[in-house]
Amino acid sequence: MTPGSGTDDRVRTRLRAGGTALVVVAAGLGVRSTGSGSVAKYAGDALYTVLVLTLVVLLAPRVKAGVAAGTALGFSCAVELFQLSGVPAELAAHSVLARLVFGTSFNAPDLFWYAVGAVFGWAVHRAVRTRKGVDQSFGTVS
Repeated sequence: MTPGSGTDDRVRTRLRAGGTALVVVAAGLGVRSTGSGSVAKYAGDALYTVLVLTLVVLLAPRVKAGVAAGTALGFSCAVELFQLSGVPAELAAHSVLARLVFGTSFNAPDLFWYAVGAVFGWAVHRAVRTRKGVDQSFGTVS
C-alpha cells in the first residue's frame, strides 16, 4: 500500500456509502409510496436496517461486515423497542422526519425484517470486501 492510499480508500468508501445511503432512502420511500400492504411495509423495514448499515460504514469505513450488520440490527431493534415507550409516537405527531426515523408503534414482526435487512447488507458488504481479496469498499485486507 502506498503512503496515503489508506486515506484514499476511506474517502472512496465514504463516498460509496453516502451514495448507497441515498439510493436506499430513495428505494425505501419509493416502496412505501408506491407499494401497499405488508410487502411495502416490511421491505421498508429491511431497507431501514440497510440504511443504518450504510451509515455505519460512512462513519467507520474500515468496519468489518459482521460488525456493521450487527450494529445496524442492534440500532434498528432498539428503535423498535423504544416505540413501546410512546415517545416516538409523540414525536411523530409533530414531525414527519421523526416518524420516518423512529416510527410510531411497536410491531414484533418488524424485528424479523430488520434481521433480513442486516443479513442482506452483510452479504453485500462481504461480497464487496472479498472481491479481489482486498476490501475495496472498506479499506482493509480480507
